[in-house]
Amino acid sequence: MSSQAAASIPQHGSAAEFAWALLRAASSLAGQLDRGKAFALFAADAGEGLRRSPGERADVVLAWRPGSGWESRLPLEDPRFELVNLYLPICSATMARPMTIGHLGQSLDGFIATPSGDSQFVTGSDNIIHVHRMRALSDAVIVGAGTVAADDPQLTTRHVPGPSPLRVIFDPGRRLTTEFRVFTDRVGPALYVCGRAHVAPGETHIGAAKIAVIDGGDSGDEAAQTLRLLHGRGCARVFVEGGGVTVSTFLEANLLDRLQIAIAPVLIGNGRAAIRLAPQTRLQDCRRPSYRVFRMGGDVLFDCELNVRADAVEAPAPGTVHRII
Repeated sequence: MSSQAAASIPQHGSAAEFAWALLRAASSLAGQLDRGKAFALFAADAGEGLRRSPGERADVVLAWRPGSGWESRLPLEDPRFELVNLYLPICSATMARPMTIGHLGQSLDGFIATPSGDSQFVTGSDNIIHVHRMRALSDAVIVGAGTVAADDPQLTTRHVPGPSPLRVIFDPGRRLTTEFRVFTDRVGPALYVCGRAHVAPGETHIGAAKIAVIDGGDSGDEAAQTLRLLHGRGCARVFVEGGGVTVSTFLEANLLDRLQIAIAPVLIGNGRAAIRLAPQTRLQDCRRPSYRVFRMGGDVLFDCELNVRADAVEAPAPGTVHRII
């Protein structure tokens, strides 16, 4: 699919279930295949999701290419194509090629919450399912202290089949206390990242969450330390889910490989901004990443590849207007 096309993502039904099984299998196999350094073909398997194919056959759905990862062999007309197309780049990430993805859901006018902090929910149910899928494909999900305080999230994959990731709370200044669910629910491992100056000698946990200490520094350095810490724990796929300050911190520090922004058809007027970066004087110095566009119910998801400029890919012909939704 070209970066300028918009595709509708099937979230329910047999095609979505089949595609999701393929993606979960592809995600699990990536590390092993990366170490093997051999080209491989795979057909769909009703039980395991994928099975290795001896050669180019009609039932082949995915190919693994050493050095780059998964490639789809599904035809455009296949009802599984768009769902697989959206998530396959994330499934290709390994410890040799780790990936960090940021995500925000925002209004048409660029806000993720009202001035009071109400954000439940800016985007619709299809984007919520997408976030849970992203969690299931990730080794770790990061949220900032503000998101925990405002939303008290569980950060599990309760809406989709798949494992819940390591839940990481990024709070260098240690603003949070123990009453939030990530510290008390014990439904999965949680890591509380805070500054060394805020941790007492011998202190190892806040509630059920293990404390991980980082050194002081600016916000970008603290984010970089957190990412190194997670890579050291074997987390190849890291999902920075929110909120706006945390995603912006990782983006400003050039720590994101992809940025997903879901835009909902709602006008908030004022509130908590989505992306906050140091402003550029000249428009030509602003980042214009390559992107793909997907429809999710009433929302539109921009999936941006931050290390590829938009002008490096094929642009639509000038003077053309296309209705995409």
